Amino acid sequence: MGRHLQPIEIKRRKPRQARAEETVAAILEGAAQVLEAGGLAAFTTNAVAERAGVSIGTLYQYFADKQALLRRLAEREMTRTLAAVAAALRGDTGATIEQRVRAMVRAIINAFHGRQRARKAVVQAVLAHGAPIEMLAPIAAFLAQYEPGPDIVRLTPEQRFVLSRALMGAVRAAVLEEQPFFKSRAFEDELVRLVLAYVGATRSSTAPG
Repeated sequence: MGRHLQPIEIKRRKPRQARAEETVAAILEGAAQVLEAGGLAAFTTNAVAERAGVSIGTLYQYFADKQALLRRLAEREMTRTLAAVAAALRGDTGATIEQRVRAMVRAIINAFHGRQRARKAVVQAVLAHGAPIEMLAPIAAFLAQYEPGPDIVRLTPEQRFVLSRALMGAVRAAVLEEQPFFKSRAFEDELVRLVLAYVGATRSSTAPG
């Protein structure tokens, strides 16, 4: 009686050791550099491996394909952005709400270390594949856990959703459209105005009559 062949499950290595983590970091940095230099058209696993200084076999030990690589790159930048947003909002206890909001906006604009072309490529790839990862979407979840100071109004889940998506949508559109004003002070000012106006209107609507 013939034996049933069991399917072979290929398990991707997880970066549990310092050396493995360094390798993954080098691959992700190589991916960002390739995207910044040539966009999605130049983005191949071979190009990334060469830029990262690793063999193609090593790259495939950690990433199944280039889409998995793009997803991890998006996740890494999302995590970094949220950490920067957290630091901005908690910030100096003596900072005004406008100063904290401005620091948050700058953290969002400066995601990907200012690599605008790489950022656009990742956003395009994520949207094209219908993946649930959006670089700024988790800000709503973060705000849900954030304990506001006495000068920051507590938003409802609906308000957090609307505000975070409004901010995210403006930034994402500017990235995808390659707007020349993306890193300008004027654009930053308008995003800060958007947040402050919404929070101010919310505060007014909840104030006792």
